[in-house]
Amino acid sequence: MNANAAKTADTKTIDQFLAENPNVDVSKAWERSWNILTDIKDKIAARFPNIELDPTCEGREYYTSPNGEFEGSYRSWTGEGMDWLVSSWLGNRKASILDMNATAFLGQETDVPHFIMVFGTIPKLFFYFDLVPRKDLRTNPEYLEKYYGGEANEDFLALRGHPDFQWSVSHGTYMRALLSPSALSLSAELEDKNIDVLEEYAYKFLNRWLGWLDNATPTPETERVAQQKYDHTVRRLGYELDPMNKLAAQVFGEDQVEKMIQMRLGDEQIAKTRKY
Repeated sequence: MNANAAKTADTKTIDQFLAENPNVDVSKAWERSWNILTDIKDKIAARFPNIELDPTCEGREYYTSPNGEFEGSYRSWTGEGMDWLVSSWLGNRKASILDMNATAFLGQETDVPHFIMVFGTIPKLFFYFDLVPRKDLRTNPEYLEKYYGGEANEDFLALRGHPDFQWSVSHGTYMRALLSPSALSLSAELEDKNIDVLEEYAYKFLNRWLGWLDNATPTPETERVAQQKYDHTVRRLGYELDPMNKLAAQVFGEDQVEKMIQMRLGDEQIAKTRKY
């Protein structure tokens, strides 16, 4: 790929990718990627045995859009140590587009970063991963080095430089502002060998993250309210300002998508637990 072509692919929107190949059957990729993410969610949930399924996801274990074009699943859990654990997917397995994710927004007991992992098809393979920091990395270099330096940085650079993957840039300025030094937003050909690479990377980072949790220093009680306010703000804005919400709005309608966004970010859970 020449430099100009690479630049075009890097900044191409998901809408543009879909317009080029709108009717690709991605069922096989869904099955494999969803199994990976479900297992990752299960391993995270096992670390927090006192979490429970949130009532707001009732009836969403499987659902479809009014016109039947989209289908999906949404499940969320909350409880001791885990503010908001979500396992969800949305898309059309017969028509190119899928968004599958496992996200974990932790409680304020530690300063371990939150965990976000997304597999998708557009219909190229898409992968997004980030460890959402709990502090301003520009003013907390020790925190930066602890969670984003060393092996974590080496693994990031290795995948970022992999010749079979291309960088994918969000057109949303807030989404770019949200990225940590570990954030990866990549696309590749929809092939098993590329999913193999991502699967290995996903479990490596998951195991490192779980290790941080096992060895984390408790956050002082006097700092937890401010931490919760910061966590809630980042969590809310990340979902409300996602430019890809417009794609779902085309299928579900603006009003329904707004309800889905509030459910996805856990608006009711935030209201029930906020201490600030």
